[in-house]
Amino acid sequence: MKTPEIFEYIRVDERLPHILCPGCGIGSAMNAMIRAIIESGLKNDEICIVSGIGCSSRIPGYIDADTFHTLHGRAIPSATGVKLAHPELEVIVIAGDGDLLAIGGNHFIHAARRNLDMTVILINNFNYGMTGGQASPTTPQGRYAKTAPYGWAERNFDACSIAQAAGAVFVARSTTYHITHLRTLIKQAIKKKGFTLVEVISQCPTLYGRLNRLGDAVKMLEYFRDNAISISQIKDPNDAVGKIVIGVLHDGEASEYYETYKEIIRKAQAQKHHV
Repeated sequence: MKTPEIFEYIRVDERLPHILCPGCGIGSAMNAMIRAIIESGLKNDEICIVSGIGCSSRIPGYIDADTFHTLHGRAIPSATGVKLAHPELEVIVIAGDGDLLAIGGNHFIHAARRNLDMTVILINNFNYGMTGGQASPTTPQGRYAKTAPYGWAERNFDACSIAQAAGAVFVARSTTYHITHLRTLIKQAIKKKGFTLVEVISQCPTLYGRLNRLGDAVKMLEYFRDNAISISQIKDPNDAVGKIVIGVLHDGEASEYYETYKEIIRKAQAQKHHV
């Protein structure tokens, strides 16, 4: 019997079984990402997947490709180095909300502004899962976390709005319930030249879900199903209060960093020879 193609992209060795909690959405996001890579026609040696620290940042360890497990919050600067050294590679960053938007927040903003060609997949489960359920930059105001036993007082980041405002050329959002939709968005992000972001709203039933009495993984997925609304159905995402707006939120064009950098080098070398 022929082995499914997805197994060609997974390291089936002593790393398995994986460390993720039962019902965690990160495995579904990983599945969608690998299938998007396959459908994009990319081979193992044509991609590099970079992560920082956190539950979702363990994914590259299970993927049979060039992978780079870096420091907390430093996935994007590490991915920047990989892309500049090997521009032929398809560089994908996978990160959680705490890793990417807190300690890695400035890297995220300036990478979007710089517009280097890379795909960032943000798995947003609204808390720091690996370290015990502390509040993160995306924890909604009023929700509970280990560091907010009486409710979180801060307002939460909207990563998609930040990315668009900072200059990302492609911004999209889906959930771990809408797997086919998510896979399509990741494919679009990979195909797009420049800095792209796909936010994945994911369940964390072990910590965030339990602390907020949201039920088990199935209940959390049902919530995503019942409260998601396509961007195509509304005029302004700001009007969809209490809803998860999914789809392509922004698709624009801007000069890509590496191409611009090469052009500056070419002009500088031409001037040097002229002198």
